[in-house]
Amino acid sequence: MKRIILLLSVTWMLSGCAAVIVGGAAVSTISVNEDPRTIGAQIDDTTIGSKVKDALSNIPSLKQNANINVHVYNGAVLLTGQAQNGNLKAEAERLTSAISGVARVHNQVRIANSTAITTQAHDVWLSNKVRASLLTEKEVNSLKLDVVVEDSEVFLMGIVSAAEARKAVEVTRNIGGVSKVYNILEIDG
Repeated sequence: MKRIILLLSVTWMLSGCAAVIVGGAAVSTISVNEDPRTIGAQIDDTTIGSKVKDALSNIPSLKQNANINVHVYNGAVLLTGQAQNGNLKAEAERLTSAISGVARVHNQVRIANSTAITTQAHDVWLSNKVRASLLTEKEVNSLKLDVVVEDSEVFLMGIVSAAEARKAVEVTRNIGGVSKVYNILEIDG
C-alpha cells in the first residue's frame, strides 16, 4: 500500500497535477516510517551535511573552481560534482573527513568543468526513472534507498539486505541512460 501511495505521489509530482508540498509531505512521511536509520541518525546526517557544505563554501578556491554536491547517509558522505583539478578534489575530501560524525567519505568528484544545465536536467529525469523502477521492484524496499545521479552515473546509498543490494544494483544497471552504478549501500544484519 505504501509503495502505491509513493508511486502515485511521484506520478502526480512529475505530471504537475499535485502541489509539490502535498507530494513532498507524503514522501517524507513514508520515508520516516521506512527509513532504517533512527531519527537521531537522520538528524545527525542533516547536521553533517550542513557542516560539510559550510566548510566547502568557506574555501574561496573551492567556491570559485568547483561544483561539489554533498549527500549524507548514516554518517557516510558522498561527494559528487566537478572540480578544476585534483588538488581541489583532495581538499574537499580532507575538509569533509575532518567534520565530526563523518564515518567515511566517498569522493566521486570528477576533474572536469561543471556540467551543463541540460545534463543536470537529464540527471533529474534519470533519477526519477531509477526511483520509479526500484519502487516497482518487489524484491527491493526502495524507501530504504537514496538515489544520487551525477552526469548519468548512479550512486545508491542506504541500508538494505545483501539480496536487496544485489537486486537494486541489477535493476539500476539495466535502466537506459545509466552509464555506471556505484554501490555504496550498507548491508544490514
